[in-house]
Amino acid sequence: MSIEIRGLWKSFGTNTVLKDVSLDVPDGELVALLGPSGCGKTTLLRILAGLETADAGDVRHAGEEISSRSARERNVGLVFQHYALFRHMTVAENVGFALRVRKRPKEEIEARVNELLALVQLDAYRARYPHQLSGGQRQRVALARALATSPRILLLDEPFGALDARVRQELRRWLRRLHDELHVTSVFVTHDQEEAFEVSDRIVLMNQGRIEQVGSPAQVFEEPASPFVMRFLGAVNVFQGHVEGDRAYVQDLEFAAPGGAGRTPAHVFVRPHELEIHRAAVPGSLAATVSRLVPLGAAVRVELTAAGNGALEVELDLRRSEALALAPGDRVHLSPRRVRVFPASADQGDSLTASGL
Repeated sequence: MSIEIRGLWKSFGTNTVLKDVSLDVPDGELVALLGPSGCGKTTLLRILAGLETADAGDVRHAGEEISSRSARERNVGLVFQHYALFRHMTVAENVGFALRVRKRPKEEIEARVNELLALVQLDAYRARYPHQLSGGQRQRVALARALATSPRILLLDEPFGALDARVRQELRRWLRRLHDELHVTSVFVTHDQEEAFEVSDRIVLMNQGRIEQVGSPAQVFEEPASPFVMRFLGAVNVFQGHVEGDRAYVQDLEFAAPGGAGRTPAHVFVRPHELEIHRAAVPGSLAATVSRLVPLGAAVRVELTAAGNGALEVELDLRRSEALALAPGDRVHLSPRRVRVFPASADQGDSLTASGL
């Protein structure tokens, strides 16, 4: 493993921000720390960088215990949200700064700067100053500077958070291509699900100082480990029901719920794109009323209300939407293609049961 984290705890005063966090990051992997503000992801990144010290626990890089080492001794590259470039230095001087501090030979510095500027496609901008660059260009300079010392690990803290949507999308794709070329072990912090899914090999989803789930983007989306994961990763409809034995019930609907025991309240989760709309009743459906239609480009969001379940959402592609020709006030019927079932107590962190149709 490139990074091994065992039993990290960290508090600021009475606020405990990391609670017994353990994680392995294989060599060459790009991992996203994903979660809401205040979940502990930036603190975890800063401990990896040596900018914060854990109250308890161990951090190892390539098998070496490095908890007591300074940030410089750890040989990590850091990229921040707001670039942190030196305004009085040119692009080339910014990129070569860490090498000059280390008193590397001038020829070595020049060769490394040339190599990195070509890598980030900014060779033509080497003599410009940060204020003469766009936000995306400044972030690429910051990344080149972080790579100058050939770090063992690259750490990125919300690297695209200060950029507009179009530039963020371009840089995400560029970063993924760059990582595929360099294969440097990388950990980046984000609260943006789309960003994490597009860039990372694995996602570490955090909540209230703990790791909720670790897996590939497909795994955490398709096989959520908790109600929090289900809710955080996109829109979701929640139906109130109960589990009895190995079955879950919502009104007259019945679903598989392996591992159930006795009769307990349950939440049945269905994503908007996993709900079908029918004009007439079909087996395994429930009645609802269309309240609003929202065009979303290639899709249409249908907002509905259903007795006993409140507001619901269904996402349709344009062809299906045109075929149904829905209008506000229409009575329709909904049937889920797939559900995930969790006992109601799982929202408070108890054990859970998940199921797919």
